[in-house]
Amino acid sequence: MPLITFTNPEYKDKTVYAVAGSFTETVLKIAKTNKIPISFDCGDGDCGSCVIRVKYIGDTEPMGYHLEEKEKKVLRELGKVSKEELEKMIVDDLPSEWRLACQFIPRDEDIVVEYEAV
Repeated sequence: MPLITFTNPEYKDKTVYAVAGSFTETVLKIAKTNKIPISFDCGDGDCGSCVIRVKYIGDTEPMGYHLEEKEKKVLRELGKVSKEELEKMIVDDLPSEWRLACQFIPRDEDIVVEYEAV
């Protein structure tokens, strides 16, 4: 099971287990379950209020995880990724460090999630 450490300067870091391979547990859902106050408005990937920065930790290379078009659009509108960065991620099969908590489903790897609080 992967470990997710949620970090925010205003709150104590909290590490939780995620169910690897569930394909349904988004970071936002995991945060809500564990009473971690990630900011969000819509929860559907439209507004971008739940933007998070993901850092991969551990000895293995991060697993590539392709962004859906909606998430790409919102992250570009927020100025978190450029068109060139998105293209490079696809070519190199690398994950983005910027994600939407309501869209990102963790894989079987340990991560640190930097978030904005409610």
